[in-house]
Amino acid sequence: MKLPAGWRRPRLPRMDCVIVQLAANDLVATEPRRVRRGDNVAVGAAEDGSEGIFVHVEGFLGGTHSPNEFRFMATEVSRERPVDYSVLAELLGEEKVRGGRILWVIGPALVHARAREDMIWFIENGYCHTLLGGNAVAVHDLEAAIFGTTLGMSSSGESVEGGHGLHMRAINAIRRAGSIEKAVTQGTVKSGIMHALVQNRIPYVLAGSIRDDGPLPDVIPDTLAAQDAMRSHTSVATFAIFVATALHAIAVGNMLPAFVDTGVTEDIRPLTTICVDQTEFVVTKLRDRGTHQAYGVVTNAQDFMHVLRFYVERWQQASTPALSRR
Repeated sequence: MKLPAGWRRPRLPRMDCVIVQLAANDLVATEPRRVRRGDNVAVGAAEDGSEGIFVHVEGFLGGTHSPNEFRFMATEVSRERPVDYSVLAELLGEEKVRGGRILWVIGPALVHARAREDMIWFIENGYCHTLLGGNAVAVHDLEAAIFGTTLGMSSSGESVEGGHGLHMRAINAIRRAGSIEKAVTQGTVKSGIMHALVQNRIPYVLAGSIRDDGPLPDVIPDTLAAQDAMRSHTSVATFAIFVATALHAIAVGNMLPAFVDTGVTEDIRPLTTICVDQTEFVVTKLRDRGTHQAYGVVTNAQDFMHVLRFYVERWQQASTPALSRR
């Protein structure tokens, strides 16, 4: 945007926002609900810079019609399209090495699909710096930690006696403890994703829903408060992975900028986003909503987590000599 002092990029770029001038040279992408009377808001119809607003559709990557150009309803996703996990593993590994902030957004299907141990591995090995989700993913993980079941089913997929009520018993156990962290420190929860997050001091945000049966004491039931809590992490994220959660993936995708902006023009790079779901709809919906830099992977959570972990471990082994020389 053109200011008296010259062209400036707005801070915290994301979808569904307006650009507000907070100071002489400070532009911030702001939700409309935060705009107050007297704020200077950028308004214009032209995107070529003629009205002081320039939209760089090429995302600083050059060319005239690159895949990074923002367009609605212009992507194709297919389960038949091959996925190069070695590339995803290398991108994830390099982001960890450069000290980036890796954000995970996961749904309860990850726990049901027996990918729980893989998620724990990524947390304990430094590939997760923030986790976002809802009440269900935490409840199912905690049920597995306390009772060894998810929604009353054993690890082999068989129902256990009285299993229909175990998720509520898990919720009550956490509520008695006071919080997930207290349940971990008191020894009520001795394993699992939430245990690993607490033990490794990884922040997490659990956003509430009208469908929540409980919810857990850590869940934020106020939608706007949950959105604010999530934005505090999406604003500093440099890499994002969405696994088996349609609504949270689309919501967080709308909060993420397309590029990591370090303040140095030469260091602007795409914010790599990986979206995983067993249906094409979710992946396509995310990309069509504007997360055009996303890698779409149409597969189930278990296969993705197992295979990605395998390739990341292999990348680590191949990179160890080079990393030790740094």
